[in-house]
Amino acid sequence: MAIPGILIGAPTDRPLRLLAIGAHADDVEIGAGGTILRLAQELPAIDVRWVVLSATGERAAEARGSAERMLANAGRVRIQIEAFRERFFPYQPDLKDWFDRLAADLEAPDLVIGPRLDDDHQDHRTTAELVRQTFRTQLLLEYEIPKYEGDLGHPNLYVELTEDLAEAKIAHLHAMFPSQRQRHWFRRDVFRGILALRGVEGGTESGLAEGFTARKLRLGSRLADDGPPAPGAS
Repeated sequence: MAIPGILIGAPTDRPLRLLAIGAHADDVEIGAGGTILRLAQELPAIDVRWVVLSATGERAAEARGSAERMLANAGRVRIQIEAFRERFFPYQPDLKDWFDRLAADLEAPDLVIGPRLDDDHQDHRTTAELVRQTFRTQLLLEYEIPKYEGDLGHPNLYVELTEDLAEAKIAHLHAMFPSQRQRHWFRRDVFRGILALRGVEGGTESGLAEGFTARKLRLGSRLADDGPPAPGAS
């Protein structure tokens, strides 16, 4: 239980390995920025592979700068920015081959954070499908992204954020993605509102949380790092 309130059964003999993956430049930060800030704060030795599948030009620069800043205090960081054609993910078979290469290149992550299978955006949904197919035995948390389609779901896992973490996430988004500020949904009140809503649903003490869908959880054979022996044990 190396990460109270976030993960059960995290490794105790090495840093946590995290794969964070988004279809577009700001997806991970919008869906899971607060959680990743919290992980980096509580586990400064964390080993992070950060992947953005579609970003070129200004957006690629924003994606890299954002990841570098968000993970500035992490133990190990590898950032990968790809240039698959935006809005055409379902029609690009090279994506499947790319995921196969990613899996071969990675030490098995302990935690994968990616988009939701039920997301209405075709790029998000295709990414979610490929993540699930590629990392079948890893703990996978699917984040949500607000948009015009109104496709927010019903999270079953809530990560509490303090007021400071919530504000840090929102400030980060506005500082690091100036190209998106004119979009009608890219607003402080939208990001804050979702955190407040999920905080209510999650019953968090701070009243703030990020919501995720965890489709399969496994409780391992060891539930604690140490403790008294079981009754009758020698």
